[in-house]
Amino acid sequence: MTLQKQSIKVLVVGCGNMGASHAIAYQNTEGFEICGIVSIGKSKEVLNERLGGGYPLFSDYAEALATTKPDAVCISTYPDTHETFAVMALDADCHVFIEKPLADTVEGAKRVADLATKKAKKVVVGYILRHHPSWEKFVEIAQEMGKPLVMRMNLNQQSHGVMWNVHRNLMKSLSPIVDCGVHYIDVMCQMTRSKPIQVNAIGARLTDDIPEGNYNYGQLQIRFEDGSVGWYEAGWGPMMSETAFFIKDVIGPKGCVSIVAKEASGTGKSDNVDSHTKTESLRVHYSDINSENAFVKADEWIYLTDEPDHQELCNR
Repeated sequence: MTLQKQSIKVLVVGCGNMGASHAIAYQNTEGFEICGIVSIGKSKEVLNERLGGGYPLFSDYAEALATTKPDAVCISTYPDTHETFAVMALDADCHVFIEKPLADTVEGAKRVADLATKKAKKVVVGYILRHHPSWEKFVEIAQEMGKPLVMRMNLNQQSHGVMWNVHRNLMKSLSPIVDCGVHYIDVMCQMTRSKPIQVNAIGARLTDDIPEGNYNYGQLQIRFEDGSVGWYEAGWGPMMSETAFFIKDVIGPKGCVSIVAKEASGTGKSDNVDSHTKTESLRVHYSDINSENAFVKADEWIYLTDEPDHQELCNR
């Protein structure tokens, strides 16, 4: 007689871009079972229909936790709810998968981490680029360029329509460089494999549509123990320029490697979620020169034609 392995019951909280993608992944992945869907608006009905219907729907997160008794909770809500929702899930003896940031303060993130340790539960923060083969290749080549590295990255979004509503809601609790920057600082840490020792930032508030004290354009600069430096820039809103909005570039003593995404970086695509993980091709330049200061190696192009889309990355 063999014991049948039970599926992990997952409560999906938040039904926006990421929540919907994670729900589809759970539905299509063996070993997982969606036990409920939570949102305060109509998005849960839309997602339920997209999934084929039949899932229990809730507007109240606490009620959903008590009713469904999940093994794990997937939290893809706005950042100002993350700490509270994660603590509630851990108190209910659930594992947690949560979109970044873990909390909107360092102290809040530590509270969640400490509670997870106390409860012996897993808390996993979604870092989608760590599962992207093209970005893995980008990191690998950057590590071959010597030290120190200079890392230049940005993602500006000329958001309008629904995406401007999404961005304004996000900016009730954080700035663009905090929301998006965590991905790219994580990539920089992988590239350097060194400890960050200094972070500086600038920002500007370009609209009255966001809270006073927040900003919708920002740039941060980071310095590492090994001498490497990097910057990341992010701006959201209908006023943002789409000139050079998609820079992913790393320079070292031995040369440089750049993401060249001609299609994804085209005009009008800056606020398209699917384009944010597109790579398309890598251009590798080598600094080797001969006695006449002429380059001895031609630039190398690596074409990445079968990249996973946003949904496939969530599946992984």
